[in-house]
Amino acid sequence: MRILVQRVKQARVVVDKNEVACIGPGMLLLVGVAKDDNEKDAVLLAKKIVFLRIFEDNEEKMNLNILQVQGAILSVPQFTLYADTSRGHRPGFDQAAEPSKAIVLWNKLNQLIADNGVCVSQGVFGATMDVQLTNDGPVTLWLDSKNIC
Repeated sequence: MRILVQRVKQARVVVDKNEVACIGPGMLLLVGVAKDDNEKDAVLLAKKIVFLRIFEDNEEKMNLNILQVQGAILSVPQFTLYADTSRGHRPGFDQAAEPSKAIVLWNKLNQLIADNGVCVSQGVFGATMDVQLTNDGPVTLWLDSKNIC
């Protein structure tokens, strides 16, 4: 699994001109699932996200996690994180999981994060979404379950 994590002041998802999710301070997660991902990948990334210290303490150092700042998460499925742009000008998506598998692992990730006490809002799987955010910092990190011990 790949996740682009953005520390945000606010974020929201709109589908067909209707707001379907909105958070205040916290994290926006753009989540991609690969063909070879499994539940272990979701477990690793959920733990990493919950305890990732990207929020500032009183000394303006990134020492606090999302639980400590009582932040929220907006999780958005994003199969294009597995785009292959190595050939030509049109991306290929052969490494992205099939939707039936991806939705299960995306939901599992969200549930694991919520089970740790974090409020998780979600985009809409398979929909065309308008994602709006105010990036805080900006702080943007790339997580890949294949690179986590």
